[in-house]
Amino acid sequence: MLEKVPTNEEMIILIGKPLFDIWTKLTDLIESKYDMERLWNNGGKKWTYEYKYRRGGKSLCALYAKENVFGFMIIFGKAEREKVEAIRGDLSPETQRIYDEATTYHDGKWVMFELTDTSLLSDMEKLLMIKRKPNKK
Repeated sequence: MLEKVPTNEEMIILIGKPLFDIWTKLTDLIESKYDMERLWNNGGKKWTYEYKYRRGGKSLCALYAKENVFGFMIIFGKAEREKVEAIRGDLSPETQRIYDEATTYHDGKWVMFELTDTSLLSDMEKLLMIKRKPNKK
């Protein structure tokens, strides 16, 4: 856990206003559909911050931020990967490429999207629904 959660202003300075607007649209989308625990952490070696959504010890997804970049990661287990394959045709070519190029580890396929505009948000929503059904009415 972070000692001090970054303010919106600190996030804008870190990733820039255009990316912060996309970050906000994505978090608004997630929070409109999911009632989850939200955890800010140190971003490890590659990132400044990690902002994770989880419930009952299971992660839904995580957003990562560093200078002028933000990433959105979803980890898909075996059964979830089969569901992704089933909706593959509904996903944009870019999302398919990023998914295909992601590394599969023993605990799942770790897919990191570096979003630069809102064009993939509907794909992100579809992928989140595979990970977990929305629990907000």
